[in-house]
Amino acid sequence: MSRRICFAALLAALPLLVGIDRPRGLADVTDVRHWSYAGYTRVVVETTAEVHTSVQRLGADRKANRPERLYLDLPGVWIGLRYSDPIPVGDGLLRAVRLGQNTKRRTRLVVDLERYERHRLLHLTGPPRVVLDVFAPGDAPKEGARLSSELRPVRTVVLDAGHGGSDPGAIGVGGIREKDVTLKLALQVAEHLRAEGLAVVLTRTRDRTLSLESRTALAEGARGDLFVSIHANAAPRRSAHGIETYYLDASHERHTLRVAAHENGVSAARLDPLQRTLAGLRASHQGDLSSDLARSVHGQVVSRVRREHRGVADLGVKRGPFYVLFLSSMPSILVEVGFLTNRAEARRLRNSEYAALLAESIAAGIFHYRDRRSPVVARQVTHP
Repeated sequence: MSRRICFAALLAALPLLVGIDRPRGLADVTDVRHWSYAGYTRVVVETTAEVHTSVQRLGADRKANRPERLYLDLPGVWIGLRYSDPIPVGDGLLRAVRLGQNTKRRTRLVVDLERYERHRLLHLTGPPRVVLDVFAPGDAPKEGARLSSELRPVRTVVLDAGHGGSDPGAIGVGGIREKDVTLKLALQVAEHLRAEGLAVVLTRTRDRTLSLESRTALAEGARGDLFVSIHANAAPRRSAHGIETYYLDASHERHTLRVAAHENGVSAARLDPLQRTLAGLRASHQGDLSSDLARSVHGQVVSRVRREHRGVADLGVKRGPFYVLFLSSMPSILVEVGFLTNRAEARRLRNSEYAALLAESIAAGIFHYRDRRSPVVARQVTHP
């Protein structure tokens, strides 16, 4: 019996085991996980059906010995007594996470706080999950004061090798896999950046499965200045080829939906709720910086690659609703280095010399962005 079937059988039997009558038609909580970093904690609740909710804040109750709390209700979700004990966190920001059956048709998530400045709530699909980000005060000793992206020099770059582990990404001509191409490139880009004195954080250094929220939690926790996600494209039309670079924006071109759906792990039809979410996330806050980064990297990649390979098409810089981008609070881009479903591009992406050229070009684009931003940063910091 598979693990999924066993889990489903356990959920079905749970009401009988604990003596609680479970109403029909409710979704289940399949997983609760959290990531802790200095000044930032992410809590994710995964469910079997989509849930939309909001966050409420409660002050500390000294008489009842209750800390300050955030809570959110998950309507139509059953949890029974599965989480009768709190999930300890104890990272200096969150004390614990508690879940309980608030009513027969509603689960409540409570986050006990130690420090708090603000929070961010996201709803993701594929699988359905609620993401709660909790941020500490910016002047807290544990985090240290930090300039905004507009004023901060580029010192730390987060490189995200798309897909990995049980998620191979696109599979192209001759069985070439996106997860292998992206990891090889990310490792080589990292070498170039480190050689020029930049700190580099890799979301993965080997073939392992990573959720989108864990990739960006790592980026936030590392206090990255830039986030660059590397991917390879695929299309039903085998003649499709070229290089394109994306950044996040509240609006996007219709032809990016296929790419975004593939990288998000959902159908194109499911992106409408994501578009509405983007409108409320101040996507334009980092939009100008991300656009600048995208154009710097794309320009360097295309110009350098086409010097040696004239057949490479320039598909341009585009905007799109990518989970891995809007989960990041720093300037972020997604680079599609070619189509694995195109015979010529699949052959090039297998070639070590071509991969080295791509990696060098991506790094050159990052340096170009850094160098263009540095004089502006210096002027603004020195002469406020």
